[in-house]
Amino acid sequence: MVLGVGLLGGTTAGTLLIDDAEAGASVSRAFDEARGLWHTVPVDTLFPRTVEGEGAGPGGADRRWSRLAVAPDGDCRHAFDPLLAKTLSPVGCRRLVRATYADETSTDVITVGIVFTESDRAGMRKLGERFTEEGLGERTDLLPRTFAPRGTVAADFGDAQRASWTLHVRTDAPVIVYAVAGFADGRTVTEPRPAADATDPEATSAPAQAGLGHDAVGMADRVERVLRAGLPDQVKEED
Repeated sequence: MVLGVGLLGGTTAGTLLIDDAEAGASVSRAFDEARGLWHTVPVDTLFPRTVEGEGAGPGGADRRWSRLAVAPDGDCRHAFDPLLAKTLSPVGCRRLVRATYADETSTDVITVGIVFTESDRAGMRKLGERFTEEGLGERTDLLPRTFAPRGTVAADFGDAQRASWTLHVRTDAPVIVYAVAGFADGRTVTEPRPAADATDPEATSAPAQAGLGHDAVGMADRVERVLRAGLPDQVKEED
């Protein structure tokens, strides 16, 4: 009887190991599928021509953004400040897609970008944990760069014009979403503020008063919603 119980236990353990291996393989396949969303999701779905931000502005005001241009897809060279590029390097960069928008008054401009990485789930979780534990998303030496399309109100939107930003490392997909906002008049911003700070009702900085933190969060949030809708069920997690 003891021998029988031992054999039964061994069979159960073996079944669990097989199930775990199959589940791991399924997640791996789903990650690979999610990595290809940059070319399977239509550009007008990923970056809509007009984005409605109901309640997305300061004090719950509605916002609306119009797309100015979509950048050609490419690699991540020159897309981030050097230290941020180094920080993100462990997960690699399969593809970068990005677009720039203006608010309905054409006073604020926002670049939103999506990095499709080479990483597996463990790598994305490790990077996400590092951003959370070390507060990397709030450091002004770790900023995404802008996409300034010529002939638009964002033509002068460069490094010196970055006023507020957000960056989110997803752990349910090989994806990093970011947005960086600034003023359309090309003014230099000496103290950019992370969106978490610029959306504080008590904040008094210029980016906060202008609602640029809300712009960055609103655009990034809406892009993430589109991405999440396209993710395979095997990798979806609750936000």
